[in-house]
Amino acid sequence: MIRARGLVQTFQTKVGKEKKEVRAVDGVDLDVAEGEVVGFLGPNGAGKTTTLRMLTTLLRPDAGTATVAGYDVVRESVQVRRSIGYVSQAGGVSSSARAGEEVMDHGMLYGLSRAQVEKRGKELFTQLQLDGLWERMPKNMSGGQKRRLDIVMGLIHDPTLVFLDEPTTGLDPQARANLWEHIARLRSERGATVFLTTHYLDEADALSDRIVIIDQGRIVASDTSDNLKAQVSGDLVTLEVAADHVTVAAEKLATVAQSVRTSGTQVSGRVARAGRVVPGLLRDVEAAGVALESIEVHRPTLDDVFLTLTGRSLRDAESEAGSESEVGPDSESAAQTTSADQAREDVSA
Repeated sequence: MIRARGLVQTFQTKVGKEKKEVRAVDGVDLDVAEGEVVGFLGPNGAGKTTTLRMLTTLLRPDAGTATVAGYDVVRESVQVRRSIGYVSQAGGVSSSARAGEEVMDHGMLYGLSRAQVEKRGKELFTQLQLDGLWERMPKNMSGGQKRRLDIVMGLIHDPTLVFLDEPTTGLDPQARANLWEHIARLRSERGATVFLTTHYLDEADALSDRIVIIDQGRIVASDTSDNLKAQVSGDLVTLEVAADHVTVAAEKLATVAQSVRTSGTQVSGRVARAGRVVPGLLRDVEAAGVALESIEVHRPTLDDVFLTLTGRSLRDAESEAGSESEVGPDSESAAQTTSADQAREDVSA
């Protein structure tokens, strides 16, 4: 469904008074099978939004090739846009029109008749729990309702491939969980292929068949969540001890763990097969006279995977890195403007 080889995108940015060339995407190879749900992870500035924009024909690659839904993103861009659904992070609905009017206009841009769009739009409203909101203005909807309306807009022409860019950003936990159910049903009930960019690790874990991690413009991992976690060497064991027992506790933990660290009264390290090792460790700690306050054992997470692969936590990277728009054109406004222009081009084509 998606095949990319050697995708490159370069932007110009200013460092002081000097211009600097930045490779936002640096030779990306990517494959997505039909019916697969792929989670695309990476910090801000890693290249995920730029990659998404190239795959959706909103940005022309500087180098490399990509086919989406069987069409070349450069030579057959109109066919690509007719075959995909795209839900941007910022959303694409106007606050001054009724929800149904937005859906009607969007569907008719794809060449569907008014009757076809209305029938399909109202079916999607029911499926996405938007019953009774056809006449409501988006500005009077909740955040979760507006995001589901965005998804209706992306699905109105029955695409075989759906791109979702940070679909749950800004939603409360209940609205996020609700939207997860709808995203999961895109594949299970509609047979759609879903390409999902997100910075929520639990979201990628829950929804994706496979996780792809991009960092500094390059793909650094691509596998199932379980397989990626298995690459992290061991469970994280954390001991909470009395302040004057930290050194002894660290020495005991070091006999069974890797990379032992201390922070205040906590001692932690990675332990292979912790379930088998911890009972013996507790006996050794007790025999050494260490006053143990608590012990915690955590299985590896996707954030641990990211830390292992890149040397930094994804959450830390999100807070430290600048957004991709700092090195390129404004991603959201450019994407929305280009999308509208291209939709009109599709009709004329």
